[in-house]
Amino acid sequence: MISGKVVSFNQLYTDLEESQILLDLAIEESDPDTIEEASQQIQAIEKKINKLSIDLMLDGEDDQNNAIISINAGAGGTEAQDWAEMLFRMYTRWIERKGFTQEVIDFQPGDEAGIKSVTFTAGGDYAYGYLKAEKGVHRLVRISPFNASGKRHTSFASVFVYPELKNEIVVQIDDKELRVDVFRASGAGGQHVNKTSSAVRITHLPSGIVVQCQQEKSQHRNKELAMKVLKSRLYQLEKQKQDDKLQEIHESKNEIAWGNQIRSYVMHPYQLVKDHRINLEVGNVNSVLDGGLDLFIEEVLLSGKI
Repeated sequence: MISGKVVSFNQLYTDLEESQILLDLAIEESDPDTIEEASQQIQAIEKKINKLSIDLMLDGEDDQNNAIISINAGAGGTEAQDWAEMLFRMYTRWIERKGFTQEVIDFQPGDEAGIKSVTFTAGGDYAYGYLKAEKGVHRLVRISPFNASGKRHTSFASVFVYPELKNEIVVQIDDKELRVDVFRASGAGGQHVNKTSSAVRITHLPSGIVVQCQQEKSQHRNKELAMKVLKSRLYQLEKQKQDDKLQEIHESKNEIAWGNQIRSYVMHPYQLVKDHRINLEVGNVNSVLDGGLDLFIEEVLLSGKI
């Protein structure tokens, strides 16, 4: 992955040099068409530089993984459930724009309209790295379509994002990481077991796990059984790490209520989407709700306020 980013950087540097030469020649010859061509090239390079900057930010352990997104309606019945469905559509459109894949895992429809909750996956390079910027409480302010009096209503929904962890845990043991000791078995087992160094103790140096076996007459057989126990314990250790990671992420959830929102979507009395973490404001609410999230995601990632 690092080598690929180095190649991208070098290519951008070369492209920028060539565009600069082209621009200098165009200015020198007062050629407006070539100036326009060079300007377009530089704008394209600027976008590529911005993308590379984001890619360099996505260096977390799980950033390359697929994402699991969970949306839950806050208190407020139909209003909040309708808002949760609007968010679901927004992320579905963003996933489509990115060329990612999507799969719905769980869908709980609302009582009258909208959804109570939905869980789905976004599959693609750095899906979790991008979408982790979206976790938090999202707030909607609008004239309620479910209220005949036409009053302004505020709704909340939470968005939570997990990295998709590999279900299959492969335990690989390097012989260099093992210390193998042999010794005479103790206790019952017969004359041969007690008088020869058939017992085996294996220490896995990185984890500090120690296993031993002395039940068999053969040292080879004892070592084979000890390795089986070691692999099982390393498997359990890795599984516990994954469980702990998911629990840690889960515990970072905020209450779905006023004061905890990361972003507000105001549709009345004015049009505005504001990310409260970075004070970024966009006036075209419909564009954002149609999946136009890249500006918010990129700026939040670059700010480090996740």
